[in-house]
Amino acid sequence: MSASSTAPPQNTPLPAPARWTRKDLTGLQDLSAEELTLLLDTAAAFKTVGTRNIKKVPALRGKTLVNFFVEPSTRTRVSFELAAERLSADIINMSASGSSLTKGETLKDTALNLQALHADVIVLRHSSSGAAQFLAERLEASVVNAGDGAHEHPTQALLDAFTIRERKGRLSGLHVAIVGDILFSRVARSDIFALTKLGAKVTLVGPSTLVPVELARLGVEISHDLDSLLPELDVINMLRVQHERQQKAYFPSLGEYTALFGLTKARAARLREDCLVMHPGPINRGVEIDSDVADSARSVILEQVTNGLAVRMAVLYLCNAARSGEWL
Repeated sequence: MSASSTAPPQNTPLPAPARWTRKDLTGLQDLSAEELTLLLDTAAAFKTVGTRNIKKVPALRGKTLVNFFVEPSTRTRVSFELAAERLSADIINMSASGSSLTKGETLKDTALNLQALHADVIVLRHSSSGAAQFLAERLEASVVNAGDGAHEHPTQALLDAFTIRERKGRLSGLHVAIVGDILFSRVARSDIFALTKLGAKVTLVGPSTLVPVELARLGVEISHDLDSLLPELDVINMLRVQHERQQKAYFPSLGEYTALFGLTKARAARLREDCLVMHPGPINRGVEIDSDVADSARSVILEQVTNGLAVRMAVLYLCNAARSGEWL
């Protein structure tokens, strides 16, 4: 597939992507630009499924997908569930409170039991960094990381990249600012890996306590002055302050944080007219972004949600097919 290719008719098989060989997607750090592009191109083909009268394809017919969310989630879990439904999979939703983890069973044993019940794909969200990779190395089933601690959230970064590419027509040469709580953000890390490999210039912006200087080694720039960057940005991605992961105060008050790093109406007015405003959600309106800005014409926040469905369909399809050899 290529970015310019048209989507296949409803009953036309998708070609087997010769370049995709990974049964798991646990992060984007080790993916090549070619693999990232293939994921985005496949998502573009799957996005057309949502425009059909029958919004399903048989890519995972007869397969069982387990949504195993040890850490709470709404958008990501529902998005994976709907993606699996549109791929015709059987779906089991699990949470930590509804599993034997509450009885002391290890994550490995829980996952092995799921595999013994012939689960084909396990989508895992976990509070511990590396949990998805831990399972991927021990299971024959495909493992997809839906967010692990402050490590990575690969499908969120893919949908961010997809949305930018769809709107701008490219990623190479664009200037993207990621603003806010970088220290505790798994989204920021995955965004860095995806966007820099695809040719974008990335600047991390926030208070010095929340923007680790060591991230500069990943090929990004670091700034603590949002106002100076506004006129040159093509995309601004506002992150939520991760209060639940912070063990101490990293800035004096929310009011001061908003005054320095919030995307207020006054700041939004200084952005280029075609600058995209993004947010991974959930939004803290009036803190990191003003309500009027979040709901403005330049905001693509709801488009990100829509595109997340296509991206997750592509990930589930490619990983399962690489594991089983069953291409549409």
